[in-house]
Amino acid sequence: MTEQTFAALGVAQPLVDALTRAGLTCPTPIQVATIPAQLEGRDVLGVAQTGTGKTAAFGLPMVQAIHGLKGRPTPKTCRALILAPTRELAVQIETSLRSYAGGRLSTQLVLGGMSRSAQVRGIGRGVDVVIATPGRIIDLVDEGDLRLDETRFVVLDEADRMLDMGFINPVRSLVAKLHPRRQSLLFSATMPAEIETLTREFLKDPLRVEVAPQSTVVPKIEQTVELMPTADKRARLLALVGDPEVGRAIVFARTKRGADRVAENLQKDGVDAEVIHGNKAQNARQRALDAFRAGRVRVLVATDIVARGIDVPGITHVVNYDLPDEAESYVHRIGRTGRNGAAGIAVTLCAPDEVDKLRAVEKITRTRLLSADVRGEPAPKKHQGRPGGRGGAPKAAHGKPYQPKPHQPKPAHGGEAQKSGPQRRRPRRPRITRAA
Repeated sequence: MTEQTFAALGVAQPLVDALTRAGLTCPTPIQVATIPAQLEGRDVLGVAQTGTGKTAAFGLPMVQAIHGLKGRPTPKTCRALILAPTRELAVQIETSLRSYAGGRLSTQLVLGGMSRSAQVRGIGRGVDVVIATPGRIIDLVDEGDLRLDETRFVVLDEADRMLDMGFINPVRSLVAKLHPRRQSLLFSATMPAEIETLTREFLKDPLRVEVAPQSTVVPKIEQTVELMPTADKRARLLALVGDPEVGRAIVFARTKRGADRVAENLQKDGVDAEVIHGNKAQNARQRALDAFRAGRVRVLVATDIVARGIDVPGITHVVNYDLPDEAESYVHRIGRTGRNGAAGIAVTLCAPDEVDKLRAVEKITRTRLLSADVRGEPAPKKHQGRPGGRGGAPKAAHGKPYQPKPHQPKPAHGGEAQKSGPQRRRPRRPRITRAA
């Protein structure tokens, strides 16, 4: 089968050259499926995880279309609007668009926690693309600092995450102010009922593209699970991040309060750690990320809300202090390591009451992580924890079995995980589906 190229998809040569300079020569499945339709002006619904190439999928046709327009944008307007759930993702999108455009694109970030007056000045001159989080841009629109009546390209990225963060009604309010003759794109890793409803309101006769990556989890990420009582997690985390082989580590907690508590405990134990989550001001989150990126702190504690927006090179370890409520979030978490071909290690500290969540992770990643004794199955001969179904007991990072401290369970609480019955699942094949 002939390998696709960006030029064959209809991408203009200057953009192809920019991609080549960045080392991008082969389009991903979602780019192959959506770019031609977008160049024809069609609306698109993309159901795809992070890491599938969504930004280039919507960014390349948008930049190409804007390059074909004459004149400058009208003051206080934008030709294209991109909404993202977090500041970190918005910054990444702007960086990518600028790299594609080669200087021939004006952009403006519209985010909370940054100078409002600077954003108003930038928009006041008219701008090609506004990349925004929902909160601040609604203020600018309501106060007349930004008009959307000339906006012809609109993207909602990670719509399911916007739903999780409570942004869905503000997004609906913005959609109602858009010009009816526009091209609209919506990307979401999952499609809950509320997003399906928004899709019907936002898109017209869209091309629906569903992309399941061939490997949901990067093969070079070594995944290990350690079963232990919740009370043992603090000491185990301290031992993990104290390992000299750990370069930079991200520790994920399930809740904002839990993230604060984990960071405080690490700091009390002498570890330089920062914390970011949705309750932190944007400038505080940026300071924490900058300190982590610069190496001033080795450990960053975070929640799932900001997981997709963290793009820091050299992250060697991800620790799941708590299992996420949604299995998909596990993929986004551990995807912060093992980037750009590097190896990475993901360690999950699993309490007995989190085993069901771990089973859900196994299903979506097609990876066996639980030991046979927890499953209630005959013990396999080999270690399990990497894709491919190899068996054995869960191990700690670097293959060293975890030995918990002597623990006396309290009679009132039991203290042992109940064994589950056999639950064999047939692995699902990766698939790419398209539907008009």
